[in-house]
Amino acid sequence: MRSLHRTSLALALSASLLALAMTACKPHEAAAPAAPAAAPAQAGPAAADPAVDAAFAELSKRWLDGFLKINPVGATQIGEHRYDGQIDDLSAAGRQAQLDFNKKLLSELDAIDATKLSRENQVDALILRNRLQAEVWNLQTLQSWAWDPLVYSGLAGDAIYSLMARDFAPMPQRLESATARMEKIPQVFAQARANLDPARVPKIHAETVAKQNAGVLDLIDTFIVPNAGQLKGEPRKRLDAAVAGLRKAVAEQQTWLDKTLVPNAKGDFRIGQTLYDEKLKFSLNSSLSRAQIMQRAKAELARVRGEMYAIAVKELKDKPNAPALPDKPTPEQQQAAIEAALELAYADKAPRDKVVDFAKQTLAEATEFTRAKNLVTVPDAPVKVILMPEFQRGVALAYCDSPGPLDKGLDTYYAISPIPDDWSDAQVDSFLREYNTRMIHLLSIHEAMPGHYLEGAHSAKAPSTLRAVLRSGVFAEGWAVYSEDLMADSGYLNNDPLFRLVQLKFYLRSIGNAILDQGVQVEDWSREQAMEFLTKQTFQQEREAAGKWVRAQLTSAQLPTYFVGAQEHFDMRRAVEDKLGPKFDLKAYHDQVLSYGAPPVRFVRELMLDEPIR
Repeated sequence: MRSLHRTSLALALSASLLALAMTACKPHEAAAPAAPAAAPAQAGPAAADPAVDAAFAELSKRWLDGFLKINPVGATQIGEHRYDGQIDDLSAAGRQAQLDFNKKLLSELDAIDATKLSRENQVDALILRNRLQAEVWNLQTLQSWAWDPLVYSGLAGDAIYSLMARDFAPMPQRLESATARMEKIPQVFAQARANLDPARVPKIHAETVAKQNAGVLDLIDTFIVPNAGQLKGEPRKRLDAAVAGLRKAVAEQQTWLDKTLVPNAKGDFRIGQTLYDEKLKFSLNSSLSRAQIMQRAKAELARVRGEMYAIAVKELKDKPNAPALPDKPTPEQQQAAIEAALELAYADKAPRDKVVDFAKQTLAEATEFTRAKNLVTVPDAPVKVILMPEFQRGVALAYCDSPGPLDKGLDTYYAISPIPDDWSDAQVDSFLREYNTRMIHLLSIHEAMPGHYLEGAHSAKAPSTLRAVLRSGVFAEGWAVYSEDLMADSGYLNNDPLFRLVQLKFYLRSIGNAILDQGVQVEDWSREQAMEFLTKQTFQQEREAAGKWVRAQLTSAQLPTYFVGAQEHFDMRRAVEDKLGPKFDLKAYHDQVLSYGAPPVRFVRELMLDEPIR
């Protein structure tokens, strides 16, 4: 799941943006569910003061206006198009402007008495505070601008992709905005060369960006060149010059990457315990500490493996050459049995060149099942399966790319990275064993239906624009993992036990992500330790495990979002079921959970159960 929605739709000008920003401070106005899913949230505590709510509304509006201006590429991604011809300034002056802005808003937020806000605004104030503090911390303490070249390559690619991927405006208008940005991308490369200290840049980051750099040209050749004929006269001349200039700038950047950055990159990709704990707090905005996450993850790892063994016993019973299946297996016996049962699922694979086509089929099946079982309201918004753009490959196999919160009626993309052409037959076989047909079903559930796509479509209807812009990755990833379990519990694929087995293996990924992230970033795991853990404890194939090892080096404090979010979703549902008893209605519960606009899960629970907002 992308951390920011990508974009489209030129309708958010000053007046409409102000109106939308002000709704961030209104009580929630989602339609009531068909049956009560939980005690309704209070309209506001007795002490709520309209004047304080109004002050927060005004502050929220100024934050949103300032945020969009400072982050023009992000503004395009969320559907504000006043800045489509601009690009983020990562120079020293630009970073200082960001720092001053965030500190000023944080000081003003401190002056607001949060106890006098409505409950909805208490949630938004806490979300905004977390974001402001995180921005200050990143600029001053983590300083990713000084050591992470992915910051710059991602910005360059997003600057073009966010303009061209969706039809939010006529093509000539988008081409002129893209021209302006292409003229400015060379300054992003120059800022990268000025800001990055090779002694602090990890080798893996440098090598990854060196491989991705040409992806910007792939975007140009995919989106810009085929449509350039729609511009005439001076605009066309300017576009052609911008394309030529960008090609030259990309080549110069590639030379610098290959000759200077990669050979001299000496940084440690591990950020260490202190920075990790601080980053984890901002990333998760959860009540769970690092130690609690590890404790719960290890307990879940043991429980899920036990459940997988029970399925393996039933599936392997009376089969020739089956391994030993005792009631109380040793760790080695448990491992052998689960691996043998998984082999039954691995045998059902899509052809190498049909993975994307099969994903489309599974999306249709998952959508039909979700509707038939009445699990949650299914939106009519469109979703398309696409090939992942080249500049975004190398970190994750798939993601859901939803329209920005200010966009209406535009496609959601379920993007899948194709199998690289240079992979050997053995590598392809490893990949397709991991992404067997049942696993692709799960991928479509997680990324699309009823996972990220459905959740994003529901969340976009929530009235809080601030919450939409700062939507929680923990909520989103947790919901996607929760939805996998929901579909299996509901009998997807005719209660196929091998589907449940693969679903549990997929859940092991979430558990393993949380353990791996701490292991790599805090406990100094080696590649050998990571690969042993991933391939043995969580049953991942070599290609998947190798990719996850790369991801654990390139990112930190993001991999735990899946597990932490899922645990909080599971905990919240149990709490609501306990409170409502026989009055609990599953569809009504899901619709209400998704109506709040994807804040951190702990806030949804507090709103639904009428608990204090902490």
